[in-house]
Amino acid sequence: MVNYLLKPLGYLMALALLLSACTTTRLNSVWKDPSYNTRPTEIMVIGVVKSPLARRVFEDEFVAQLEARGTAAIASYTVLPELQPDNRKAIAAQVKELGADAILITRLVSKKIVRTYVPATPYFPPYYNSWPDYYGYGYQYMYSPGYMAENEYAIMETNLYQAGTDKLIWAASAETGLSDLNEGLTRGYIKVMVRNMIRLGLLDK
Repeated sequence: MVNYLLKPLGYLMALALLLSACTTTRLNSVWKDPSYNTRPTEIMVIGVVKSPLARRVFEDEFVAQLEARGTAAIASYTVLPELQPDNRKAIAAQVKELGADAILITRLVSKKIVRTYVPATPYFPPYYNSWPDYYGYGYQYMYSPGYMAENEYAIMETNLYQAGTDKLIWAASAETGLSDLNEGLTRGYIKVMVRNMIRLGLLDK
């Protein structure tokens, strides 16, 4: 009987710990040119990162999410395998050749570490009707000492420019948590960016 009562609560506690460990993307600032009243029809996506693999993962995911909203997109690595500081002319040439009318550029600005104290957790048994229940629960879920948790965050910028005029259309700054789940975090970050673009009328709903 004790085990039957403990299992659901144990699952809930494990789920709570998992959710508390998850990190999210938070927008710090957003700007849109009030004079820009149209929507891009085709966007070239550029991820300014040192790792070629990370660049591909990021650009592919952004392209997928943009196209899911009905906007054509091009991953820059497919036409420019290597990005260099002097690639501006090559990028402009490719944008013109492919007929893209907007360029989206994302870069990592900085990183920060946030230290949070997680207080001690005493578990209070909810079952007092019989001492076997109380004892079994209390023995399995004992006092857990407090500890310092460290979370690393990336501060990122994503800007959208109009092709031809090179004019800034939209800019967003956000911070997102870093962990070993890079692909999942990339997807979450891009989802936040796309949602904001939809809200500001830059993409279809």
